[in-house]
Amino acid sequence: MPKTPTLKPAEAEKLLATLKKRFEQNADRHRGISWSDVEGRLKKSPATLWTLAEMERTEGEPDVTGRDKKSGAIIFTDCCAESPKGRRSVCFDEAALKARKEHKPKASAMALAEQMGVEMLDEAQYRALQELGRFDAKTSSWIRTPETIRKLGGALFCDWRYGAVFTYHNGAESYYAARGFRGRVVV
Repeated sequence: MPKTPTLKPAEAEKLLATLKKRFEQNADRHRGISWSDVEGRLKKSPATLWTLAEMERTEGEPDVTGRDKKSGAIIFTDCCAESPKGRRSVCFDEAALKARKEHKPKASAMALAEQMGVEMLDEAQYRALQELGRFDAKTSSWIRTPETIRKLGGALFCDWRYGAVFTYHNGAESYYAARGFRGRVVV
């Protein structure tokens, strides 16, 4: 069984400081949630800290965006202005990556999300994120796609244009320098 990745204590403290600063600078994203609650949960979950470090490393700028109504868990979502730079130029999933005959991208969004321990946003989660700010005004982000669409070779992505969220489709094997994906993790 593979060992769950963790951060060294100094790395964890540096990440917690970064997350706390972002939390304090963007209080409108998480009204009614205290940093002490967030920090307490994170310190009890080394795997989540590692995932947040991966989100940060790939320039996702994770921040608290809410609380699960049933469990009370804290939700972190990528809140960078544009699709995370370290996760762009990827096709949708591994089947799409294998289907490409030429000019294969470096990876797929779904595989990277799994490696990082994040869940890709679905359309409702993407739209909820847009209620907290304006994201993807120049880029776009793959979103979880219903199996009925994926079986037909398609995949969905979203962006913010003309004062609204748009959901589009593309072949799952396509990839663009301005398209990545956003993730979330619950702790």
